[in-house]
This record gives sequence, structure tokens and C-alpha cells, in this order.
Amino acid sequence: MRRTPGRTCDDIGVNSAQPAPLLLVQGDEELLASRAITAAVDAACGEDPGADVREYDAAALTAGEVAEMLSPSLFGGRRVLVIRNGQDARKDLTGALVAYAKNPDPDVNLIVGHPGAAKGKALADGLKSAGATVVAVPRLKGDRERVAFIRDEFRRGGGRCDDAAAAALLASIGNDLREIAAACSQLLADTDGKITEAVVARYYRGRAEVSGFTVADAAMIGDVPGAIEALRWALHVGVDPVPIADAIADGVRTVARVASAGRGNPYQLASSLGMPAWKIQRAQERSRGWTPEGLVDAMRAAADCNAAVKGGAEDRGFALEQAVFAVAAARRVGGGR
Repeated sequence: MRRTPGRTCDDIGVNSAQPAPLLLVQGDEELLASRAITAAVDAACGEDPGADVREYDAAALTAGEVAEMLSPSLFGGRRVLVIRNGQDARKDLTGALVAYAKNPDPDVNLIVGHPGAAKGKALADGLKSAGATVVAVPRLKGDRERVAFIRDEFRRGGGRCDDAAAAALLASIGNDLREIAAACSQLLADTDGKITEAVVARYYRGRAEVSGFTVADAAMIGDVPGAIEALRWALHVGVDPVPIADAIADGVRTVARVASAGRGNPYQLASSLGMPAWKIQRAQERSRGWTPEGLVDAMRAAADCNAAVKGGAEDRGFALEQAVFAVAAARRVGGGR
């Protein structure tokens, strides 16, 4: 699908950063990739506000179209070509782009997005070999990196928050980076920029009470009535089933990892487990009453739930309820009370 063909830089914000003539934005963290591409386009427009900006999806492009767009213009002026989803480029398009990258036009900025997986690797490798500037945007791993992202979001917006506030926001919002960024922006707009745990609680208490994490926490301690009540209310107010299934799976995995590490000090375990201390301490509390066998059963139930919810089950709410019962049963069978 073609996107915004023929825009000029008058349509978008600009900055004065120096643009890279060949840029590969590589990684599967969609928000960061989108920001990197936008920054590159803005940089090119900062150099030439009249530049012609064209955005395409790789699957919709042919080698002939690219050759025409990248050939020297009779009218001069800067051109900015953005190609998203480079992994979907066909072989002829890949060859044309790599050949161009070896002898690029100084009046053209070529920006290619690629998730970094094996599919379409020839394009990414070819651009790198030709000297493209690479911006890496891998998916954030674990709560520690997400907490750092949250703190940086507030810092970029002129505010500040500590780890506790960032962790509280993460627990309320979930792991989707776009939702996290939107929440940070909203908090900055609604407050004086000094974000504390109390501020987060004030703004997101209602949402946290119906999040997947609430369902998962109740299931992990064997509180079936509490988990089912939270689940039904979450679905009633429109919480998507997918993050609830993810929260259940994350809750089981976290308890299993922390339980296998023993009863050490949470702050000492934080580095080796790659988790914030608050999350380790909470998992240690929830691990009481679980056995290794019970956790294996719970992980199997969580995996089945994920497959059903993400695979288009007819009744995703029923699949989530079954997961709650199965996790609680695994805890009882394993010796919990």
C-alpha cells in the first residue's frame, strides 16, 4: 500500500539535524522505529523545506518504480523516499535498492524500515555493506528497559519521575509502548511534570483495578472469585483479552523464574534475573504454596489460553475464565492452600 505520495516538507514539522543519505531503521519496536523514521524525514526537510516526501510499503513497490523515483530529477530539489516493511521487498526490488545504495544520489534521502528478522535479510545486509547509517530499534526486553523508557519519556517532555512511579505506571498500563508513551504525555499535560507513585495512582487507579495484572495476581494466589470478578469487569469495560492473557502468562513465568532463584534479597537478585526489585519481591510473595510441578501445569494452561485468545477463539472470555480456573487448580494440586 502506498502512503502519502507527493507530500512536501511544508506538511510536516522540521528540525535542523543533518540527514543521512542512506538510513536503515532496523528492529521490531514499532513506536521507536516510527519515531526514528519521522526524525529522519524531519532532518531532510530541515535541510530543504521544499523536499518531495514519498512513503511506500515495500510489498507494493516494483524495481521500475524505485528506479524512476531515485533517478536524477530534471527539476532538481531534494527527494525523500521512505520504504517501510523492507522485509517484504521482492528480489528485484532488493537488487535495485542495493545497487542504488552503492552509488546514491546526493539529492535523495533513502530511508528503509526493516524489523531485523531473517526475512528480507539480503536487503538489510546489502544496505549495511553499502554504508547505510543504521538506527537499531529492537523490542524492549523486560520491565527494567520499559521503566527506563518511561523515565526517559518524562525527561524528554521536561518532567521527571522515579523508578517507583515508572513501575506503577507500567503495572497500570501494560507493556504496549504506544500506550505507555500516550500515558506519559497525558500525565505531563495534566500535572506539573513531577510524577510520583501517588500521582500515577490518582490518575490510573480505575484502570489498574481492571487490568490483566489484577486478574493474574488473584489467580496466582488462588483467589478464584476475585480473579473471575476482576476478569468479567475488565471485559465489561472494554479491556482487550490479549493483554489479559499476556498478563496471566507473565505472572506464571515471573513466579517460576523467581521461585527457581531461591529466597534471596530482591535487590541482589534484580541484576541476575533482569527484573526490578519490586517485581521480584511481589513474585516471591506469590510463589508461596507453589511447587515446580504446579508451575509447569500453570504454564501449560497459560500457553493454551494465549493460543486460544490470539488464535481467534469464538469465546475469548471463556478461554480466559478457563485459564483462571486451571492456574488456581495447578496451585492446589501442587500443594497450595
